[in-house]
Amino acid sequence: MATATQPRRSKPAASYQTKMLIDGQFRDGVEGKTFATINPATEKEIAQVAEGTAADIDLAVKAARKAFDVGPWSKMDARDRGRLMYKLADLIEANIDDLAALESLDNGKPLKEARHGDLPLVVDCLRYYAGWADKLTGDTIPIRGNYFCYSKREPVGVVGQIIPWNFPMLMVAWKWGPALAAGCTVVMKPAEQTPLTALRMGELAMEAGFPAGVINIVPGFGEPAGAPLVAHKGVDKIAFTGSTEVGKIIMRNAAQTLKRVTLELGGKSPNIVFADADLDAAVDGAMLGLFLNQGQCCCAGSRLLVQDKIYDQMVDKLAAATEKRKVGDPFAADTDQGPQIDQTQFDKILGYIEKGKEQGARCVAGGERSGTEGYFIKPTVFADVKDEMDIAVEEIFGPVMQVLKFKDVDEVVHRANTTDYGLAAAVWSRDIAKAHSIADRLRAGTVWINCYDVFDAAAPFGGFKSSGIGRELGAKALDNYTEHKTVTVSLK
Repeated sequence: MATATQPRRSKPAASYQTKMLIDGQFRDGVEGKTFATINPATEKEIAQVAEGTAADIDLAVKAARKAFDVGPWSKMDARDRGRLMYKLADLIEANIDDLAALESLDNGKPLKEARHGDLPLVVDCLRYYAGWADKLTGDTIPIRGNYFCYSKREPVGVVGQIIPWNFPMLMVAWKWGPALAAGCTVVMKPAEQTPLTALRMGELAMEAGFPAGVINIVPGFGEPAGAPLVAHKGVDKIAFTGSTEVGKIIMRNAAQTLKRVTLELGGKSPNIVFADADLDAAVDGAMLGLFLNQGQCCCAGSRLLVQDKIYDQMVDKLAAATEKRKVGDPFAADTDQGPQIDQTQFDKILGYIEKGKEQGARCVAGGERSGTEGYFIKPTVFADVKDEMDIAVEEIFGPVMQVLKFKDVDEVVHRANTTDYGLAAAVWSRDIAKAHSIADRLRAGTVWINCYDVFDAAAPFGGFKSSGIGRELGAKALDNYTEHKTVTVSLK
């Protein structure tokens, strides 16, 4: 809960922290390297950021190890840890407009989405886990014999956290929240495309009073910084959010030191619309489910499966709604879609659009670049998509919707589950019994019924199959950051 007197606004968004945070100090990298973070709306450099290497990771891990092993973090009362987390949430809320502007600048998402979507969820997540800090209890266990047996939950230790670029601040909160509540210390590597808001949150954490070494932030690239973090013997656990391909690499490398690993990975989520659905609501849900954040969502409803009786009507409504979306300056109040994150993603998405056309899908909206500057792509809808087409199988991670036709329940459930992924799904129907029955049969970690992209800090999120291991959010996320210890005492 926010305090009665809100913390002061600390710094305008026009000022950027560009140094890494290690042991409570912002500093340059050991090798003195820097890299550019780019404004995706203009393709121009925003700032040069300190680039971390193995030497910086080693310093950060040692700082986190000391804060955990010696203190003060490990010796701090759990309720006091929670108070620091509440204070950090208050500071983020007090600086919410500046943080939203910085997020839009570095990531390209519309300011209104950052301000009214991402940031409130960041604050709520930190407050949710602050409340958990003093509630990680154990059990007394009746065992045979004259013994007193009890269990307790203890922090796993030093945690390496690697986050993506699509929701930078929200991913910080999802990772810091349960880790700090459990009593772990953190070494975080933000995505090289979007380091600025993580570093700004690090500044606010220092302002809130977190002890040195509890939170460390090392910007950089995968091989020079991410790989040494995964390999470091001083790290007890790795938490990664990103692509399935990189997740596999991390899992293999973490096995060398038997680290605990949780992975939140990719998806190709089915969004199923039945003929008895509220069609206008389903159109709105499909638009949100695919086009939110320029389509750069791991749980995007990119396989829109529509029952044959309403297929043509649904396609027409989607095409009309898509053409109305405004693509442009993220800071403009009427902008619905900003640029893609970088040149690599921009080229990849345009490549998939060309594949869709080549393989026979019918492009009914968009299908090309928007403008001549920045990584803007028109929101795109493909109809007459077949299950075997590349755009229906592979994760595009962009504003490209695929609309497929189905006839009946058994068919659509089978097709929805015929994928290596299992992150999310949705069902649209006025027949709530049918919707619940289908939700039971879908192999996905989250199933929305008559809605899409509804998130709450209390609701676990994660995937089946190649979409990951473990769960973010809710009480379940705390399992990722705790060890269970059994203590048995002889009463003889």
